Amino acid sequence: MKSYLALFTAFIVGLLTACQSTQSDLVSSPDGRITVAYTSNDNGSVDLKIIYSGETGDSSVFEVNDIALLTSDSTILSLKKVSGINYMSEDYNMLSGKRLHCTNEANELVFTLTDRSGVDQNVIVRVYNDGLAFRYELPDGGDVCGESATFNMNGSNTRWLQSFEQSYEGFFKPYTDGINSLMDKTSPFDTNVDSLGVHFGFPSLFEFKNGSFALLTEADVHHHNSAASLWNDGQLLYRVAAQENVGKVEAGWKSPWRVAIVGSLSDVVESTLVTDVCEPSRLTDTDWVKPGVASWIYWAYNHGSNDFQIVKQYVDMAYELHLPYVLIDAEWDEMSNGGNVDDAINYATEKGVKTLLWYNSTTAWLKEWGAPGPFYRLNKPEDREKEFSWLEEKGVAGIKVDFFETDKESTMNYCVDILESAAKHHLVVNFHGATLPRGWQRTYPNLVSTEAVYGAEWYNNGPVLTPRAAAHNATLPFTRGVVGSMDYTPCTFTDSQNPHITTDAHELALTVLFESAVMHLADRPSAYLSQPEEVKGFLTNLPTVWDETHLVSGYPAKSVVMARRNGETWYVAGINGLDEIQDVDTDLSALNVLGNNVTLYQDGESSWDITNIETLPATMTLKPRGGFIAVIK
Repeated sequence: MKSYLALFTAFIVGLLTACQSTQSDLVSSPDGRITVAYTSNDNGSVDLKIIYSGETGDSSVFEVNDIALLTSDSTILSLKKVSGINYMSEDYNMLSGKRLHCTNEANELVFTLTDRSGVDQNVIVRVYNDGLAFRYELPDGGDVCGESATFNMNGSNTRWLQSFEQSYEGFFKPYTDGINSLMDKTSPFDTNVDSLGVHFGFPSLFEFKNGSFALLTEADVHHHNSAASLWNDGQLLYRVAAQENVGKVEAGWKSPWRVAIVGSLSDVVESTLVTDVCEPSRLTDTDWVKPGVASWIYWAYNHGSNDFQIVKQYVDMAYELHLPYVLIDAEWDEMSNGGNVDDAINYATEKGVKTLLWYNSTTAWLKEWGAPGPFYRLNKPEDREKEFSWLEEKGVAGIKVDFFETDKESTMNYCVDILESAAKHHLVVNFHGATLPRGWQRTYPNLVSTEAVYGAEWYNNGPVLTPRAAAHNATLPFTRGVVGSMDYTPCTFTDSQNPHITTDAHELALTVLFESAVMHLADRPSAYLSQPEEVKGFLTNLPTVWDETHLVSGYPAKSVVMARRNGETWYVAGINGLDEIQDVDTDLSALNVLGNNVTLYQDGESSWDITNIETLPATMTLKPRGGFIAVIK
């Protein structure tokens, strides 16, 4: 029935478009679940009203108002034409992410606006089965001064928002009332408020009264663009604003996509819309991109990478657990105590472990400010080529680049340049202290992870994470984890400078709940090598890419249970975000989970409770801040 509704809607919209109607017209997603009513304003901008057909029936969800690109002469615009509906269907493969084989469908409309000088701009709107995306295009070039698009989320009753921070390292705090009245003064970051309002970063999650959700974010940031964020000007109006205006652009310039994933909570978590709207892979050969698990030194030994003997311990750990990678972090260019970085790379190579090396981007935190090095090796194309050639010659598998400066155009260009240059030398890339994932992992599959998260390394920096970690961890799969690989550096069984109070099973579950093509285990070698054989075997066999991903149950900050499949093996993981015992729904009957050999890892009275059973129960009781993992074969 819904497919017929979509066809009928498309037919009606085509007739209305042909008549150049200025009344509210409709376009639906191909499956009919999302309908968008569109109108043109007197100033030429476009308004969209999103209606979602969920389990509780049709309901207006939110609006996007005043969609138009601001150019040097766009104070007066008019709607020139609206295209017919263009049906789009795409089928592509990924090397990482929540699923390897991705498909999606959309109906696309193009609104052509013209300014008083006769310069055209296109507003491209796509209605997908799981959301909405729009972007701008200047067919003949022009002078980009901003945009006027504003998300009107007045229908929402709860919002999970992160105050903007250039590293995207903050908590997603819930708001159920006026924004300003509920600012969390215990946040590790000051609330970012100025004359423009309250500043929030992507992604932002909104719940509506009909039980539906929308997650706002951005995708496909390429050369000649800065990244964008949200300014809340009051009354739950969220204006989209780029970090900086890009100025004059050539013909054919396109902005990034503004993306709203719409549907149930499981629709949001399972969506691949961020990569769906991005350009296909630019790499012709990707056989050398190898996902896997890495041992990582920084969490336990902040300056450990300048000590050859400590580095050897992490190589040995990777060797004993059969992990493919070891990450040698900052200050490796100062390594001493019996060897240098060449010795460390050779030692790892002899053990069959691939090396990843850390670099300072040298754009934000600099040497004169006390930052660690190495410095100034990647900024200039000729220096980057020299460095990457040396890494390839040494057999280094990839790089971690840290401390990027803001989301401005020069930084976005720099990130893309690093990805392209690294690919020429068969190097995978992990961005830290960097912008949020915006779909680059599709266009450049050698991007294996990005930080942009308040992760486990914050146990090093202060006491804030300790009491909040469980709720924070149970929020991330619904927010940050939706948009791309997340280098949280999980699974810490011991304590760093500040303790953790999540259970061991909770920590182990994070390796499945948090997707990252290269998963960095943060704890010290003794913490892993002293675990029961079953836990060590789990880490040895841990996959970091997934054929499919499903949300089984959960709600932000309370709990989350997810099921991921790798080949014929299912991994079901869940955590309790509360400080009290909680029953969680683990019913897999809606999924085609085959197999009657279940290894269940959960919290015992004092340590692990590891059992082999035939079927995972439909409900499990988790300890306060506890968790579980079930491996089903």
